[in-house]
Amino acid sequence: MELLEKLNWRYATKRMTGATVPQEKLDNILEAIRLSASSMGLQPYTVLVIENPEVRKQIQPAAYNQPQIVESSHILVFAAWDNVSEAQVDGYMAQIAEERGIPVESLAGFRANFGGILSRSAEENFNWTARQTYIALGTALVAAAYEQVDATPMEGFNPAAVDEILGLKEKGLKSVSILALGYRDEANDQLAKAKKVRRTADKLFVKI
Repeated sequence: MELLEKLNWRYATKRMTGATVPQEKLDNILEAIRLSASSMGLQPYTVLVIENPEVRKQIQPAAYNQPQIVESSHILVFAAWDNVSEAQVDGYMAQIAEERGIPVESLAGFRANFGGILSRSAEENFNWTARQTYIALGTALVAAAYEQVDATPMEGFNPAAVDEILGLKEKGLKSVSILALGYRDEANDQLAKAKKVRRTADKLFVKI
């Protein structure tokens, strides 16, 4: 199966060549992220697409000087909403009504499902929105593999510092993860040709 072959090829690249990812491939990866699964379809996050080398140089120290930040073609910063507001939920209801050509009032039952979320604390909601970003991150990794673009997911960075560099607090966002997109530098990445090691199916899956 082609997808499984590409997932076998996929590798969290440690060094990249600096080569630019073609726009069409980048657009396909971003569209896959846009189409990713999300609880109730809310997508409570923003993905910042950073190509500017100067901005990436600023971010690199906050990412413990990992080389992929500046050697990649682009980095994607997955930033979760710091809370979920009535206005955000109402905006989502209005979008559904407009795109499906239905009265927004007909969504009252669906809208009620957000009551529990809206009654929670900001901290609880951020923990939830942050987890939602990982679904999109996983989709991005699969999409990048399908496009044969190397992708390195990163949690190893100082979120507060990255938030400050990108002005995320003012936008009601907090950075959760970074995905570097580019092409592996096999001459300088000693693990680039190493065999992929994963738990065997009989140890990973439990059939009931």
